[in-house]
Amino acid sequence: MEAELAALASVGASAVVQAMATDAWADARLRVAELFRRAAADAPSEAAHDTSDTPYEAAHDTPHEAAHGTEAAAPPRPADEPSTGTAPEPPEPPESPEEATARWQASLRGLLEQHPEAAGELRALCEELSDASAGRPAPRVRNSVTGGSAGHLIQAETINSLTFQASSFPAALPDPDGWPRAEDVDPVALGVRPTHRIPALPPLPPYVLRDRDDTLIAAVTRAREAGGLVLVLGEPFAGKSRTALEAMAQGLAGFRVFAPARGADLRGLPALLQGRPGRYVLWLDDLDGHLGDAAGGGGGGGLEPRLLSQLTALGVTVLATMREDAYDEHRHTPHGRVLDLATVIELAREWSPAERARLAHRAGRTGDPRLVDALCSSGPEGVAAYLTLGPLLWDEWWRARRADRHPRGHALVRAALDLARCGLRGPLPMDLLVKAHEGYADVTGMDREAVPDAQAWARERRHGLLRFLVRGTGDTWRVAPFLLEAAERHETLPPVDGRIWRFALAVARTDDTYDYPAIAAAAREAFRRAAEAGDGTALHNLGLVAESLGERAEAEEWFRRAADAGRPESAGRLGRMLADRGEGKAAEPYLELAAEAGDAEAATLLGKLLRERAERWLGVGKEGGSVEAAYLWGDLRLAAGDDNGAFGSYYDAIRAGCAEAAGRWASMLLLWNDRGTAEVWLRRAADSGDEQAAQRLRDHFDAVSPVDSTDLELQEDAEEGSALAAANLGIFLECRDRPEEARP
Repeated sequence: MEAELAALASVGASAVVQAMATDAWADARLRVAELFRRAAADAPSEAAHDTSDTPYEAAHDTPHEAAHGTEAAAPPRPADEPSTGTAPEPPEPPESPEEATARWQASLRGLLEQHPEAAGELRALCEELSDASAGRPAPRVRNSVTGGSAGHLIQAETINSLTFQASSFPAALPDPDGWPRAEDVDPVALGVRPTHRIPALPPLPPYVLRDRDDTLIAAVTRAREAGGLVLVLGEPFAGKSRTALEAMAQGLAGFRVFAPARGADLRGLPALLQGRPGRYVLWLDDLDGHLGDAAGGGGGGGLEPRLLSQLTALGVTVLATMREDAYDEHRHTPHGRVLDLATVIELAREWSPAERARLAHRAGRTGDPRLVDALCSSGPEGVAAYLTLGPLLWDEWWRARRADRHPRGHALVRAALDLARCGLRGPLPMDLLVKAHEGYADVTGMDREAVPDAQAWARERRHGLLRFLVRGTGDTWRVAPFLLEAAERHETLPPVDGRIWRFALAVARTDDTYDYPAIAAAAREAFRRAAEAGDGTALHNLGLVAESLGERAEAEEWFRRAADAGRPESAGRLGRMLADRGEGKAAEPYLELAAEAGDAEAATLLGKLLRERAERWLGVGKEGGSVEAAYLWGDLRLAAGDDNGAFGSYYDAIRAGCAEAAGRWASMLLLWNDRGTAEVWLRRAADSGDEQAAQRLRDHFDAVSPVDSTDLELQEDAEEGSALAAANLGIFLECRDRPEEARP
């Protein structure tokens, strides 16, 4: 608040002194006197003495007015004298405008310190004096509002049309005594884009000298002596702000720095700095936001030649940055004429070999990981762009996981990132990324984004510089290095999912580019941590890793723990391992658990094991005289291709009078082409209620199919694409002496 009042006093003093040289002063001085009188009248009685004096008596007045004691304008008292809202005695001899301005500023500041409520009226007065100095007619009707607050208040003789506009009065400028020194400024606060923050390290990495630094320092040194505008020009993300601020800290040490907001009205600066003993620098990052009437409404509050001339006369250095496209846009416009007066230093975005050598030296000396990453990974985009775009693009990618943004694009990039975290740093097929990206539980809404759209989003170049996915050869892609480097120190990114590790292990086992044992060791450690946290799937994954490395005993132990925790896939693996080493009985419960969960291979193996056990025990039953065991054992031998064993078992069963064995016996006779005897046994079995025997009887004896139907059936199957039917058709035709038809 104190700084605002000081700035208002400075602007008011300039307005009063400028108005003294105009025809409107006679009217304006009455307004000034009224301001002081009202403040004095509101003060306590002991502080309101001598209210007949005004703060501007005799200034620029005629001797006649001064001699008769009329209310003219006197210069205000010096700043070191106490002020009670009254004016000092007129000085002898008359003052210069600069001296008058300084004394008015001190008096107005004293007034505001004792009567802060007068600030609003002083602002209105300054606006009227500014209009008067510019030759605009002062209003004929005045009003004042004291106490409380008021909205729009209009008093006029005649109103034809009415337009409300924002006040043209410049915003109060802060007290220069509070401006930071050049060597103490916060670069990020003054426009330098932040890099990734690393605990225990400064917000920005150490500065690396650029090739243009010497030229820039020389230009800043010249401006230090003579004032003027030094402009650092370059493409976006070239490092202009950081380079310019480093030059300012080195070449303008001790100067106080004013960094106004974009579009701020700068016209009050000369009056604010007039007569001050210090040295000052005006910092204008992105100069196009401070040119000409950039302050808005055509008011000319930005930097223009006349203002620059005033600042130069006061020894003020103006240091600015600007993008090349903005420079080209404003260069030949009326509000860009001040660019003709600038000393322009161009800064390239892509770093030269000499700059990269200095980067390597600096990274080696400081060990700052951000410089090391930039040294290893930055390319044509330049080191500054690599360092500053990284945090921006990380945030963009991370927020894209939301359903209303690019969830599938986020997941696609995340799959590439996680596979790289597993050790697959090279380009990967897009098909692999598409398969791997589907299972992220914390990414929702992927059904709203098509895969081609997600791929296009991931491959798009941001700010014309960096992509999330970088192309390899063909349709292979790898994650951008800046994402991988950021992921290594980003606390919110979850660990790599076990599913992704399994993809990585599968790729590494078949691609000699990768060190499979090293990736397997990393996967094992990740799975071990997950298992300790209670993840049952991680137990299974640990078994897979051990099995892939030939560590069967350890693999069996992990599969057993996972199976006991209810993991069907682990039960299937363990069951196979047990069956392979002859422990079929121990394998059966694990295989059954896997089979019930839909594991077809486990179900098949379980069936084979059970068949072997069934054959063993049916054999025992047959030897013990069980007729049923005899023909069931015969079924198993027939299925195994042991015709003789099956024939003997069936024969023993029918000799014992087992009707169920008649149909099996007849099937054996058909296989041996004994049709007559087979028909007798089929009819006996059918008469005893064997439906299969009855059907076989109808098929073979009641309606024999002609040979032509076999030809037709094989032909139809072959035409439908059955390779086996085609081969059988060829054999069928060849057996019937039709080789020309058989050959195709």
